[in-house]
Amino acid sequence: MDLAVVFHQGDWILIGVFVTLITMSALTWYLILAKSAWLHLVRRANRQFLQAFWDAETLPVARQRATNMAKSPLARLSQSAFVALDHFTHPARPRLGDACGLDEFLVRTLRNGINRETGQTASGMTLLASVGSTAPFVGLFGTVWGIYNALIEISRAGNASMEMVAGPLGEALVATAAGLAAAIPAVLAYNAFQRANRTLTEELDGFAHDLHAFLTTGAAVDTDSSNATAASKQKEVA
Repeated sequence: MDLAVVFHQGDWILIGVFVTLITMSALTWYLILAKSAWLHLVRRANRQFLQAFWDAETLPVARQRATNMAKSPLARLSQSAFVALDHFTHPARPRLGDACGLDEFLVRTLRNGINRETGQTASGMTLLASVGSTAPFVGLFGTVWGIYNALIEISRAGNASMEMVAGPLGEALVATAAGLAAAIPAVLAYNAFQRANRTLTEELDGFAHDLHAFLTTGAAVDTDSSNATAASKQKEVA
């Protein structure tokens, strides 16, 4: 079907249908390419960060590597945990922090960090789901409207021969094919990205569990003891 003929001879409703389908398809492919590239970069950044983080000799080195590799969601999650640890162990922290222990404080911080990162991974998914569910019906509407106009023209011409019917009806049916062409990539991409997002969420959960155990059993104790020692020294000096 020649789209130039549709835009030249079709009415504004049929033109609107094809413009809508073309826009849906363009947005779908843009999201597919952009999100695929983003997921590739995120996976590579996570692999590099995990190796660098757990190979660090000391906690300050691990923290510095998390700061330097902020493109990784795991690095940003660990940064949030370190900030929470500093806040909790600071001698001048608000007394409201005494209402819970370090374990609960870190759990809440890590949970908020995971929600923040997974919220970023969900960007564009609503559009893909909308295109996948509505594009076939938009195309079907264009087909019905095209058939209606074709039948009106046939009735006016008074000629219902195969040559007269085949052309207009064939062109109208292409609208359904255009709707499917926009919907199928959107549905496939949505399913693929859902699985990728679920994998990333599981990776965040696993790292958060390991980081929580590491900070509560090692770093937190050391930090608390150092703060207590510093406070005792200040009292002695006073």
